[in-house]
Amino acid sequence: MRGQGRLVIVYADFECPYCAVLEKQLGELPVQTVFRHFPVRSSHPRAQPAACAAEAAAAQGAFWPMHDSLFADQGRLEDPHLWDRARQLGLDVSAFDADRRASETSARVRDQFRAGVRAGVVTTPTLFVDGVMHAGRPSEDLLRLLATPAGDAQHPARASEED
Repeated sequence: MRGQGRLVIVYADFECPYCAVLEKQLGELPVQTVFRHFPVRSSHPRAQPAACAAEAAAAQGAFWPMHDSLFADQGRLEDPHLWDRARQLGLDVSAFDADRRASETSARVRDQFRAGVRAGVVTTPTLFVDGVMHAGRPSEDLLRLLATPAGDAQHPARASEED
């Protein structure tokens, strides 16, 4: 979890270009972000290994730096590039590689994916804001909501329900 402000739970995939745009937008907003892995293997074959790389970096206290690095250069997610990122972040590369390949790491990513499916996630990115799911690229109304302190603005989905 990082940031402060309105809580946003994000289900994303490190190979999804829309997720990269969203992560940049969230970084500019006063929100508290919880990231959940949702690798869409059918269209993003390197998303699962990238998710495991982020979790392996987390074991050394570097989830968010690896997260940011993966989204900043989505075209380079093969193993040699993951090792380079680990080295650049000052991680123990041998431990990083062992952790990234560990069954526990893969299970953690799989568990987050399954939790997303149970919550109704079918695409990336998907956000949960104030208990409401927003699938796909966020609307301008949602981005405006996220720019305001929690409790100061009405949720766009709830506003339309009251009309």
